[in-house]
Amino acid sequence: MKILLLGKNGQVGWELQRSLAPLGKLVALDREGENGLCGDLADLNGLRLTIERVQPDIIVNAAAYTAVDKAESEAAKALQINHEAPQFLAEEMHRLNGWLVHYSTDYVFDGSGENPWRENDLTAPLSVYGKSKLFGEQAIQASGCKHLIFRTSWVYGAHGNNFAKTMLRLAGERDHLKVIDDQIGAPTGADLLADITAHALHRAVIKPALAGLYHVTSAGETSWYDYARFIVTSGLNHGIKLKVQDISPISTSEYQTSAQRPRNSRLDTGKLSNSFGLHLPAWREGITRLLKEVSDNKYDPT
Repeated sequence: MKILLLGKNGQVGWELQRSLAPLGKLVALDREGENGLCGDLADLNGLRLTIERVQPDIIVNAAAYTAVDKAESEAAKALQINHEAPQFLAEEMHRLNGWLVHYSTDYVFDGSGENPWRENDLTAPLSVYGKSKLFGEQAIQASGCKHLIFRTSWVYGAHGNNFAKTMLRLAGERDHLKVIDDQIGAPTGADLLADITAHALHRAVIKPALAGLYHVTSAGETSWYDYARFIVTSGLNHGIKLKVQDISPISTSEYQTSAQRPRNSRLDTGKLSNSFGLHLPAWREGITRLLKEVSDNKYDPT
């Protein structure tokens, strides 16, 4: 089995290189590509030639346009990467009778209410980024290709930039931090996403009826504010040098951004757990593991 991984150097892509390797021959590319192969989602002709050369049984697309605020002024680029490219990949895999694995986001919802979103709930994205990701999902589903689409939220990892590492850096630089307290979600490790992807893909290839859209997050929920407090407290317990003395909660309205964020990022993962027999660990477990890894590497945010 041949697997083509796109976005190998992103948070999730980095972990997928490890988790997908036992499933088959893995060709992993970043945007720059290598050995004459193209991994740039903006270059559809290059991707076409790469697919013709590799002849993959599975494409795992971990690449995306993720600059949420910048997308408001770069709508065409966001749509090109998050909608047109996944549509092209889906059509190619339908032609090859192969699988496409793709990642999406809770931003496809409007963030209203307090109940966890289910896969079949009404979508109503608030931002260009959310719309581009929703259009990508819809194009894949309409293509007829065998697919797994994983919606997730609040992704972090030891590799790449994310909220957890940003909080550690800021807590090492400043005495006081202000963090939003009225947006709720579940921090989800890139390593967990990668392991779930490999497990689900292995099962789905054997049982194609498992194809479809799934929500994937760690168990539990928190606000950005409580998440930040946990990071700082746990970081100190792991011996990470931090300067911050106080963290204050603020509302979304007090922190203006170009793109509107959903306040309710909770995702119901029951369909995933029931379909693939998975137990999703609590979000604190993954963050604790990340902080231990950071401390073991003598991380000094100052």
